[in-house]
Amino acid sequence: MTVENNRICILPHKLGLGGPASFKSSLIRILITRGITITHDPLDPAVSAILLIGGAQHPQCVFRAQRLGVRVVQRLNGMNWVHRKKFTGIRHFIKAEYGNFLLSSIRKKADRIIYQSEFSRSWWERVYGKLAVPQTVIHNGVDLDRFSPENSHPPIDHYRVLMVEGHLGGGYEQGLITGVQLVRLLNQRMDRRVELMVVGDVPQSLRNQVDSFGEKVSWCGVVKREMIPEIDRSAHLFFSSDLNAACPNSVIEAMACGLPVIAFDTGAMKELVPLQAGRIASYGGNVWNLDQPDIYALADAASEVLLVRDKLSVGARQQAEKAHDEQKVADRYLDVLLGE
Repeated sequence: MTVENNRICILPHKLGLGGPASFKSSLIRILITRGITITHDPLDPAVSAILLIGGAQHPQCVFRAQRLGVRVVQRLNGMNWVHRKKFTGIRHFIKAEYGNFLLSSIRKKADRIIYQSEFSRSWWERVYGKLAVPQTVIHNGVDLDRFSPENSHPPIDHYRVLMVEGHLGGGYEQGLITGVQLVRLLNQRMDRRVELMVVGDVPQSLRNQVDSFGEKVSWCGVVKREMIPEIDRSAHLFFSSDLNAACPNSVIEAMACGLPVIAFDTGAMKELVPLQAGRIASYGGNVWNLDQPDIYALADAASEVLLVRDKLSVGARQQAEKAHDEQKVADRYLDVLLGE
């Protein structure tokens, strides 16, 4: 398939912190190196296809282009759901519901759909029904050169458990609290002190609450993306706290750096993390109702990983190479965007 001299519109133009922004910047970089022009104007007359990373602020322009023969491809992860189980404020509730409405409305009209995981696909089909248009599952990719185990330097005198999230708060506090509870149990079990390192936007009120628990937490705040590989290489273990995640980039990046992963068995985690790369613990309740998780099962998983950490580090890197090479992921996206 010849792709040079094609022009692809990628929307939204601006994204915040987290996975979608990371995915967008990586994909754009690869497409440009392949001679593809990137635009953010869906009505550009030279556009061959439009990729919606979720939704678009002005979908009417997208579907005006579609009526002119431009292919519209929507990339979907999960949907907003925590706000229906836990009060996060009226404003957040309205924003979350509108987001779901916008995504589902676009999904009905798109020419093709890319789901980030089998979990994501089954979730959308269960809630909003199956579609007749072409659909596929493509897990996210990672730059295997930048994210690598080279020069890994975890502490010698203690264990470091790492969490990397765009935002912790607004209904997602439980993941951080679980991380602190995990470290507390590990400090009772392991032969070395265990530290929790947290990267991401954490409200000061939540930091104060966590600090009151008395466990050692290193707050890194929001960091430049260029710093993530070095941070990944500085830890012994990665804890993915997001519940029912569709395909978190942070997990894939950690594995590429040779960092074993633990998580609860929710969302796409079993799709992403095989036994050779980490451990997935039973949640122990109904995650969709935000039941309290089985912290002891998670601590068992973490303890097991730390005992065979070197072996799992190799397996994590191998899994990233096998399933998440960003160049191969870009090939699949191009096939959906420009192929037959």
